[in-house]
Amino acid sequence: MISFTLQYLAVTLYEDEISSRSRKKVGMEAAAQIWETGNSTAVQEFTLEGFPAVQHLGKVLFLLHLLAYLASVMGNSLIITITWADRRLHTPMYFFLSTFSFSECAFITTVIPKLLIIFVSGRQSISFAACFTQAFALLFLGATIFFLMAVLSLDRYLAICKPLHYPTIMSPRTCVLLVTACFSLGFLLMAVPVIKLSQLSFWGPNVIPHFFCDFGPLANLSCSENRPTEMLFFILPFFVLFISLLMTAIAYSNIAVTTMLLPSAKERQKAFSNCSSHLAVLSLMYGSCIFIYVKPKQTSRMDSNEATLVNTVVTPLLNPVIYTLSNKQVHQVLRDALSRVKLQK
Repeated sequence: MISFTLQYLAVTLYEDEISSRSRKKVGMEAAAQIWETGNSTAVQEFTLEGFPAVQHLGKVLFLLHLLAYLASVMGNSLIITITWADRRLHTPMYFFLSTFSFSECAFITTVIPKLLIIFVSGRQSISFAACFTQAFALLFLGATIFFLMAVLSLDRYLAICKPLHYPTIMSPRTCVLLVTACFSLGFLLMAVPVIKLSQLSFWGPNVIPHFFCDFGPLANLSCSENRPTEMLFFILPFFVLFISLLMTAIAYSNIAVTTMLLPSAKERQKAFSNCSSHLAVLSLMYGSCIFIYVKPKQTSRMDSNEATLVNTVVTPLLNPVIYTLSNKQVHQVLRDALSRVKLQK
């Protein structure tokens, strides 16, 4: 299975290289013509063409995405609020979960507000600086979120497989260090290639076939020879996905073995319920990301954008619902909070 995956990735990368070289040749020819005519103005803005029907369905798309954005922000903000307000949720798992919710809010905020402006105005352009800022924020927050998911898997492994050592290992200091490491790794892994790409020349085409700025299309639009940078942007997302998925797979393999060895069915059900919400979120995130970054070349642009929408809109919207609906402790905290509100009235 691993050899097949690596072979598939190699074929996909080769086809990307051929396509990228042809586009780059056109861009370099256009740049040469511009240089010869004496007009050497660089690209000042890009055009986002992820939604071709924006002129006809702008208001409908605006309403749908606005509702999804507000619901996602409110749901994740609710998790953050109850985690910090109620002492019963002052545990490592909820500390990681609140940090994850904060990252999700920041992640969706980098995409949806600009998308709403496009739907309302019909103008699909974005400035050079704003495009690179958005792309960096997406990569940085996306990598951080996957590292946090790996940390949540580690937390569940220690809680179920090493319950006696769990309080000692997952001390408040360790939790803060793990979260700091997730944000630091996400920043460092994405900062250098982003800076390198922003220093390349952009004199040719400026159309991005997505509804947000992604570094794959940006690298293809560059007129400079940037093969090492393109390779870097292929390797880094794969590295982040592979490391987080590997840690998650190891953690849940051990959890599955430990759960099966538990003496009673009630204990096995309790252990599974503690992990079910996390597994559901993992399936959504990894499934959509694998489709986006490791997809067949015949996949249409609309299919790719639909998968990206799942990752940038649907998943942040469903995460609070999944975590709250399947968590009895959160249910109790919310019921107590509602009871206090009713008593105050």
